[in-house]
This record gives sequence, structure tokens and C-alpha cells, in this order.
Amino acid sequence: MHLPDASFQPIAAADVADAVVEAALRTPANETIEIAGPDRLPMSELIERYLKATNDAREVVRDPQARYFGARLDDRSLVPDDAPRLGRISLTD
Repeated sequence: MHLPDASFQPIAAADVADAVVEAALRTPANETIEIAGPDRLPMSELIERYLKATNDAREVVRDPQARYFGARLDDRSLVPDDAPRLGRISLTD
């Protein structure tokens, strides 16, 4: 698998649900609320860890030219800006 090394910050569904409830119950913020998981790592590393955990023998090739749904990525493409609401559930959890 050829994958980009762009940073990725996956978030657990339970943390997404918590963030939605919090946003729904507070006074309207009139702004975008960014959420992300607590772990930021290269997409290629995330997939390598998943493949290893599921005993999948496929090999990951880190390829800076690999596209994500047809788009070229840089290190800020898939991660939030400077002050996101971070989830509590780590990738290891």
C-alpha cells in the first residue's frame, strides 16, 4: 500500500459523541468547533499499526506522492488548527 506521510489525528466515536453533546448543550458559539483524537501521527504509521494489530501481512510504502481520495496532502491537510477539543481515548486504547 502506497500511503502519504501526512499527519492524521483519528478520534474515537465516543469522543465525537461527547463533543456533539457538549456543543448541543452550550450557548451557541457561532464558530467552528474542531475536534480530534489525542494522538497525531503519520497516516502511513497509523495504517501500519492497524495492519499489524489485525495480523494483515500487507506492506505499507511511505510515499509523499501518494494521493488521498485523489488529493495531494501536506502535513496540515487532515489535522485541526491550533486549539481543537481533543478526545480522551488514545489510539492504543
